[in-house]
Amino acid sequence: MAKPLKAQWQLNNRLLPLLTGMLLVIEIVSPYRGWLVLLIGLGGAWLISALWARSLSRSLEVYREMRFGWAQVGDQLVERFTLSNRSNFPALWLELVDHSTLPNYHVSRGIGIGADSFIRWHLEATCSRRGLFYLGPLEIRSGDPFGLYTITLEYPATMPLLVLPPIVPLPQIEVAPGGRAGDGRPRRSSFDRTISAASVREYAPGDSRRWIHWKTTARREDLFVRLFDGTPSGDWWILLDVNQAVQTGIGENSTEELGIILAASLADRGWRAKRAVGLLANGEELLWLPPRAGAGQRWELLRSLALLSPGQSDLAALLYRVKPALRQHTSIIIITPAVAGDWIAELLPLQHRGVIPTVLLLDPSSFGGTGSTAGAAQQLTQVGVAHYTITSELLATPEARPGQGQEWQVLGTGKAVPRHQTSDTAWKVLS
Repeated sequence: MAKPLKAQWQLNNRLLPLLTGMLLVIEIVSPYRGWLVLLIGLGGAWLISALWARSLSRSLEVYREMRFGWAQVGDQLVERFTLSNRSNFPALWLELVDHSTLPNYHVSRGIGIGADSFIRWHLEATCSRRGLFYLGPLEIRSGDPFGLYTITLEYPATMPLLVLPPIVPLPQIEVAPGGRAGDGRPRRSSFDRTISAASVREYAPGDSRRWIHWKTTARREDLFVRLFDGTPSGDWWILLDVNQAVQTGIGENSTEELGIILAASLADRGWRAKRAVGLLANGEELLWLPPRAGAGQRWELLRSLALLSPGQSDLAALLYRVKPALRQHTSIIIITPAVAGDWIAELLPLQHRGVIPTVLLLDPSSFGGTGSTAGAAQQLTQVGVAHYTITSELLATPEARPGQGQEWQVLGTGKAVPRHQTSDTAWKVLS
């Protein structure tokens, strides 16, 4: 931003014109040297103040620049401000008033600038909350040294900043494979052993050690088994329960945020495993992204998670609603803090249709809430559904807040590394 949309003038003392007019009338009616001196003094101060304020209103400019149009939670936002004064009068006092919506970001400040000069400074802030925020608009307030006039320059330019949820290395979570029984686990009676390996996945209990891919195992220092061309992989549906009634915790330390981080991280794992990944969520509006691969789906899914807000629909209703859309040979990953387990009955029809569920139970007690995952875990065991209990400790890991003023890339190992330094990226002017 540079030129303001408009400049507003405000005369701070309404008595000045009245007093000057009275002195002028008195001097005309009854000439006196004392009245003339007062008239010249007040009139001169008024004129100088008006010229000073007028000059500043036409000569003050501010440029606001930033890098990136998006960030992850934990990234450093860097902005550069350039304030210039082309007037022959200095701005002895100047106040910047910022209306950005990014939490804990303080741009407003008081400053002064000399005549025909400029100053430049940088501001940094940590993106502590996911969501869509706006940088700007901005106001400049200044005036003459006598305090007779205040000028306000409005700079309406804004720039959206989308803060995405972080992608973190996950604990040992094995997604129950969809597709034909034994996906990635060749059977003696099948011909899969004669088909070339197409990719690899992490070793799971029950896998034959004959199908371990030793080169990948040595490189990643963990067991990996081969997947075969003839073995169907199946799509991944991530179903995130954000029903307001079952959430526990406050702000960033809540089951809602933990669920969103898990969904983003599981989606990343699915894409790295060459899966098509989709997303379902019972938010304020139903979130429905069918499984797809590619960079476009990655961006849309992470963007949807960044903007997701809790809704009123419960998990059982969501499972019943989406049942017709889930095809056979599909893996569904359910993330929920609903430990009462009244929704588990809705999994049985899905299993009969060939949909393979995996459940991540978010432990409400680790967020200071009530309830235990033991009951729901027992019910899931009885119906043969793989399940895991996830606590708030995942939010305490350093990777849950990646980034220090850089874009980050998640490697195949799950490690977040900087893609490039901020100095490599051009500044963008708000406009």
